[in-house]
Amino acid sequence: TTTTTTTTTTTTPAADAVAAAAAGGDVDGAEIVSGGNFHAEVVAKGADYLAVAVAELASISERRVERLVNPSTSGLPAFLVPHGGLNSGFMMDHVTAAALVSENKTLCHPASVDSIPTSANKEDHVSMGGWAARKLLRVIENVERVLGIELMCAVQALELHTPPLATTPLLERVRRVVRAAVPHLDADRYQTPDIERCAALVRDGDVWRAVARDVEAAVAAGV
Repeated sequence: TTTTTTTTTTTTPAADAVAAAAAGGDVDGAEIVSGGNFHAEVVAKGADYLAVAVAELASISERRVERLVNPSTSGLPAFLVPHGGLNSGFMMDHVTAAALVSENKTLCHPASVDSIPTSANKEDHVSMGGWAARKLLRVIENVERVLGIELMCAVQALELHTPPLATTPLLERVRRVVRAAVPHLDADRYQTPDIERCAALVRDGDVWRAVARDVEAAVAAGV
C-alpha cells in the first residue's frame, strides 16, 4: 500500500517577491509594504509612564522625611539629632531628598513626545526610546536614594523613642538591617556613604527580605 501526502504551502505576495529577488527572477508587479514594526514608540511611552509612576514613590517618601525631621510634626529633636545647633543632623539629608525629587520632576517630562527627522528625512518620526529608557534608570536611582534617606531617618527617629517605647518585632528586624549598614547619628559626619549604603539596601532587596515572609503571610490571610 502506498500513501501519498500532499503538502500545500501558502505564501504572501511579499514573500513571493523576496523569493523571486533572491532567485534573480522578475519582481515586477510585486509589492512590499513596510509595517513600521521597528518603531520603538510603544517602548518609549512605556518607559515614560513607568518613570512617572516610580517617581511618585520618592515624592511621598520625601514628605515623610520632612515630617520626621520637623520637630513641629514629629515631637522629636530637630533634624533627629540630640544636640541641635551644634549639629545639622538629617537636615541636609532632607535637602538631598528634596533635590532628587525635584530632579525627577524634570526627568519625568516624556521623551516620547519629541521627534527630530533623521536619515535624509526618511526617519521622519522618531521615538526617542533610548533617552526615555536612560532617564528612567536615573529616576529609579534617585528614588532608591530618597527611600534610603527615609530609612535612615525612620530608624533614627525610632531609636529616639526607645526606650521607653518599643517597636514591633517586624520593624525591629528592619532596624537591625539598617544598623548593620549605617551607625546611629549622634554628631555630624559625612553622610554620602550612609545614603549610598541605605540605597543599596533598597535596591538589593535586603529590607524586603527581612519582612517578606510575614508580609506575604498577612496578605494571604487577608489582613
